[in-house]
Amino acid sequence: MEKAEVLDYAKIGFKSGLEIHQQLDAGKLFCSCPGFLRTEKPDFEISRKLHAIAGESGEIDEAVKHEASFDREFIYQGYNETTCLVELDEAPPKFINEEALDIVIQIALLLNCEIIPVTQIMRKTVIDGSNTGGFQRSVMIAKDGCIDTKEGKVRIKSIVLEEDAARIISKEKEKAVYRLDRLGIPLIEIATEPDMKNPEQVKESALYLGDILRACKVKRGIGTIRQDVNISIKGHPRVEIKGFQDVKMFIPTIEKEIERQQKSNDKKSEVRKAEPDGTTTFMRPMPGSARMYPETDLPLLHISRGRINNLKANLPKLRKDIKEELKQRGLNDEMIHLIVSENKVEEFKSLLPLSKDANLIAKMLVLWPKDFSRKLNKIVEFETDVIESVLDAVRKNKIGISNVQDVLFDIANGKKLEDAMKINNINLDELENFIAILIKEKPGLSIGGYMGLIMQKFKGKISGKEIADALKKYVK
Repeated sequence: MEKAEVLDYAKIGFKSGLEIHQQLDAGKLFCSCPGFLRTEKPDFEISRKLHAIAGESGEIDEAVKHEASFDREFIYQGYNETTCLVELDEAPPKFINEEALDIVIQIALLLNCEIIPVTQIMRKTVIDGSNTGGFQRSVMIAKDGCIDTKEGKVRIKSIVLEEDAARIISKEKEKAVYRLDRLGIPLIEIATEPDMKNPEQVKESALYLGDILRACKVKRGIGTIRQDVNISIKGHPRVEIKGFQDVKMFIPTIEKEIERQQKSNDKKSEVRKAEPDGTTTFMRPMPGSARMYPETDLPLLHISRGRINNLKANLPKLRKDIKEELKQRGLNDEMIHLIVSENKVEEFKSLLPLSKDANLIAKMLVLWPKDFSRKLNKIVEFETDVIESVLDAVRKNKIGISNVQDVLFDIANGKKLEDAMKINNINLDELENFIAILIKEKPGLSIGGYMGLIMQKFKGKISGKEIADALKKYVK
């Protein structure tokens, strides 16, 4: 069987860049509404039609013309207590969300970007129905950054803060239904230059950017991040592929797109959708700059040097640095992964002064709650003060380390903290009385021999240290 030909990416003129859109964990960008998705039946619906308009260049963008050709009716669903007039495009926007702005500045600093001190909030024409006003507000916050990869530097072209689109519920030929719960959630857009020389570098860059995003205050879960890849080869213009949900699909999808471009006689720039099998399908023509124009309802955005310096002094650590720090505490890879993925790093650090046993703290925070959740068929999480109380009881020898898992299980199962610790605690007078009788009945055994019999008697309800300390009084 012949080996598959190795593709020479330099020879075919392969170039690629990334665009990553990530929701931020903050309230909506230009109003005071909360930024979470709802599942109950909406309270109301409104109907709209949107029309193509020219951008600041005086021309109508090709992507806008394409969407306008469908002439759809758009239905918007909302809720009385969490949908406002800004979202309905019936009131002017409020000033930009300060928390969201700080998060984006921190991400930009971690990406070695230059922060733009004075910048204009813009409107981008969008008439696919995903925005009630026919435009999306966005503002460039930073530019000219870079990240390091094995193949060399990848330049960061721009960092943009924008509002997320409304959530699509259904779409037909003549009508589309959107829900307004997602519209306006703050979104960061990170765009790189086309510096990536092969699919492996694209994947590495995406993973690194994801690591930086997760170090900051961003939303987690399906649908909170959207990754697009721009690809071109010699003789074919740029194609943007949207809809990557799994980083593992980057390489097979890129390889199939290269093959498609090599075989295609239709040399046009377009936006395509990533399919689950690694193929791509046409979505719309490539948008241009003709759909941007200034936001007239908001003033220029000023970002002070003092603000930048304050955020720079308090940058979050990257996951790789956190993992290395946890490794130095003596945790294994499984525990490190659990603590980082469950976002329990700060809680873990706050508990370290109460115990030298880092693995015990990790088990209490992330491992045992998962086990209890499976056994009890419910979500189990312990408040930090509960874990503190149990660790304090261990430190004061009120309960043994071997009792801790049983104590926490009883608490998870509904018992009060005090009752759980009492049930699992053995009176030391009872222990010493048993030791005295045991030595009288079985004289001459080693400390290890006596310990085995005592632990068998009390079945893990008392710590080995407590047994050893008591035995020292009777066995020399």
